[in-house]
Amino acid sequence: MKFAWIDVRTVPEAQRTAVIDAAVHSRVAGVVADDPALLDSLPPTITRVLVGSAVDSPHLVIVPVDDQDALDRLPSRSAFVTVSDDRTLKLACAAAERLDHTLVKFTDPTKIPLEIVIAAAHGAPGKLITVVTDLVEAAIVLECLEHGSDGVLMAPADATDVFRLARLLEAKSEPLTLTTLTVEALTHNGLGDRVCVDTASHFTEDEGILVGSFSSGFVLCCSETHPLPYMPTRPFRVNAGALHSYVLGPANRTNYLSELRSGSKVLAVNADGRTRELTVGRAKLESRPMLTITARSPEGVVVDLMVQDDWHVRVLGPGGKVLNVTELRPGDELLGHIATEQRHVGLPIGEFCKES
Repeated sequence: MKFAWIDVRTVPEAQRTAVIDAAVHSRVAGVVADDPALLDSLPPTITRVLVGSAVDSPHLVIVPVDDQDALDRLPSRSAFVTVSDDRTLKLACAAAERLDHTLVKFTDPTKIPLEIVIAAAHGAPGKLITVVTDLVEAAIVLECLEHGSDGVLMAPADATDVFRLARLLEAKSEPLTLTTLTVEALTHNGLGDRVCVDTASHFTEDEGILVGSFSSGFVLCCSETHPLPYMPTRPFRVNAGALHSYVLGPANRTNYLSELRSGSKVLAVNADGRTRELTVGRAKLESRPMLTITARSPEGVVVDLMVQDDWHVRVLGPGGKVLNVTELRPGDELLGHIATEQRHVGLPIGEFCKES
């Protein structure tokens, strides 16, 4: 689990008490200081981190090291390395491979040195903590090389920054429960506008996005990762459906396909229900013949999806089976997701709402 430490060494005294209170109340993992007396006053529920050379302390002591000899003679199991060149990069890698805690600060804005340290630390039992300047950098560092740093250390401007950092750490993509839908009817609708969702990431072969005409349920639309005749694969794309359709995004929020823009977020979902947040690079709307798929869940919930009426448009069935929409027949099984609440401006709400 990712975590954050709050660095109070540079926080103005007028803001320090509020920042520390915010760290405690938001359950941030640790507070970093160079004053043992300040750490003594903190509750035991938070990790108290002392930066300095002292080792006779009840707190977690992080000792700055600047060469291999200092690392070899380190009296504690935690070190602070500032990476500014190849020598110090190798030092950070060595520390991350063998210590319980390695705090790393990078002097250059490139994330390549961080990627190298993450790779070196992969499989090591210790924790890698990276110094970040703000929340934007924290989000990048926590996902760098797909694994990310185990933790981040940030000096907040005020208490608001602490709460925002805590919310950033809480943001994770929970798995979804998928259900098997049975096709009941297929209707040719004539011309309509459909949306292709082009993301900034590769989909895997059993991934897609959840799309539906009604907020009560969604069908798992397949990405274009599978070969098609007459055209190359586009592993970043889902031919998702008509522009009025709901698409499921992070935090159980929906958008209409017509609302997606470059930078919007959608939820990639695989056949086992695992999810991850993706960034939309482009949403492409074009007029095409349309087909409505009507299916029903085991609980009796009707799920509709209007898609482009063409053989190359696909949905996923149980086990990640790839199904061409124009070859679907009543009785065929699809993967979908049943929502338990209605929607208002994309947010789930427990109110009466009938869609038809």
